[in-house]
Amino acid sequence: ADWLCGMNLTRLYTILGRKPGQKGGVFSVGRVQTPTLSLIVNRDREIANFIPRDFWTLAVRLTGQNTSFQAQWQSPEAVCDEEGRCVNQSALQQAAADIRRAAQARVTSTETKHLKESAPLPFDLGTLQQVCSKKFGFGAQQVLDIAQNLYETHKATTYPRTDCGYLPESMFAEVQQVFSALQATGPVFRPLLTQCNPQQKSRVWNDSKITAHHAIIPTMQPADLSKMNDDEWRVYDLICRHYLAQFMPLHEADKTQVRLECGGHSLVANGNVIIVPGWKTLFSEDNAEDENKQSLPRLAENTLCPVTGVEPKGQKTRPPEHYTEGTLIAAMKNASRFVTDERLKQRLRDSAGLGTEATRAGIIETLLKRGYIRKEKRHLIATDNAATLMAMLPDIVKDPGMTALWEQALDEIAVGKLPLAVFLQKQSLWITKMTEQAQR
Repeated sequence: ADWLCGMNLTRLYTILGRKPGQKGGVFSVGRVQTPTLSLIVNRDREIANFIPRDFWTLAVRLTGQNTSFQAQWQSPEAVCDEEGRCVNQSALQQAAADIRRAAQARVTSTETKHLKESAPLPFDLGTLQQVCSKKFGFGAQQVLDIAQNLYETHKATTYPRTDCGYLPESMFAEVQQVFSALQATGPVFRPLLTQCNPQQKSRVWNDSKITAHHAIIPTMQPADLSKMNDDEWRVYDLICRHYLAQFMPLHEADKTQVRLECGGHSLVANGNVIIVPGWKTLFSEDNAEDENKQSLPRLAENTLCPVTGVEPKGQKTRPPEHYTEGTLIAAMKNASRFVTDERLKQRLRDSAGLGTEATRAGIIETLLKRGYIRKEKRHLIATDNAATLMAMLPDIVKDPGMTALWEQALDEIAVGKLPLAVFLQKQSLWITKMTEQAQR
């Protein structure tokens, strides 16, 4: 199927795309690479065409039980855009004046929810690539190469080309051996191991979720950290922490919402108090969001809270960000979100993706090598050649839904639900139809 699509459509659009008298130059078309490139071109176009819009927020500083806290003005629907942002400055200014004049807010309701959060699963390859892109700026192929080295050369982690974040229940018997290996690896993991309960069985142990390979975890063999370079160590450390998180307590927090009325306007204050840090202690540098959330005083209904400050703020909407290799991998894994053809949407599973865990990094590398995209710092930017090719191609060739549907069919062939000959015959007919339409 890849050959039928790649060879025929590449030759076809190379010929159609050449200017009179032009020699050389190839417009490469691929079953996976072209819809992936379409995602990048569409994102760049969306950014280029983006028109920023003004909106306003109003923060109100209050005091209750001798504790200062902040609430947000809840703008009426009539002055908001579709995202709930206030786009009417005069309405906000009037609200600010009313709140200053009222000078105190009355508590109308208080709700506290005790929430428990499970640890993130150990890594599949795609998630590892996404996290390493965000944390370290690593490219997808770079992460795959590192994970392969950790597996083949260092014998420190398990098989990396997996799309599964779960572990078979039989491997629970090996937990103590993995812990012993980490203990012997060096002092870095010893304080973490003392916080873990090796008898704790988290949601990760689930035979029904296992695909061809299980999640990437540390092996039962001590690793020689002196033989790892810095990048390998950083990835290895991440893999180990995601495994150890399965044996840590749940993260528990009380999330409180206080609603207030002030001068005829609604205010809302949100608070967060961590009760049990749990597994999040393994990822302390990622917890800034929790630390920045305020804790709220205990406020009974009808409590009056003096207003100590009113802070209007003008802001502008922002365009979406250019793809990084990590965010592109995430988009490729969830291609069904980008499907435009309604018929394809109805036939696709929610999990349908572009490519596989083992091939996505290579697809990105191919697009870079063929000059369809370039890297600007961490971002992937489409070139003029990419825009030219996308303008020539019919929507069905660019639509991620078509490729995702093919991936779905290949999975059905693998389990014997669809005969290979039937699939190939359908592909031949489709390529013939595409070629005839393009030549008209």
